[in-house]
Amino acid sequence: MPRFIRFLASDAGSAPAEFVMVGGLLTVLTLSVMQLGLALHVRNTLLDAASEGARFGALADNRLGDGVVRTRDLITTALGPAYANDVTATAGSYLGHPAAIVTVRAPLPLIGLFGASEGLEVVGHAALETLR
Repeated sequence: MPRFIRFLASDAGSAPAEFVMVGGLLTVLTLSVMQLGLALHVRNTLLDAASEGARFGALADNRLGDGVVRTRDLITTALGPAYANDVTATAGSYLGHPAAIVTVRAPLPLIGLFGASEGLEVVGHAALETLR
């Protein structure tokens, strides 16, 4: 019986098991941080495209539809056509001033670029230009 107790108290062979457990935990943590970075990149890209589309549609010689087309072009170039499906533009008010408002609804990337459809919504605003 003392030999069995010595075997259980021994640390021999524990290094590979610890390596696998710690390695697995670090791998999951690394992939989670990378996925968060990808989700933030997609969000920031969509927000920039929506803002640029609102600015383009708010110009005096353009219409709101031109802003939608510009937003779709920017999103398709940067992220792909799957993210440019739901883009709308409206004329409204922002901070008490007339504004062009471009809204983009796109998938939120959860695993790679695949994720919940319409899980992400961003809005871009721009002051409407008028000719006087």
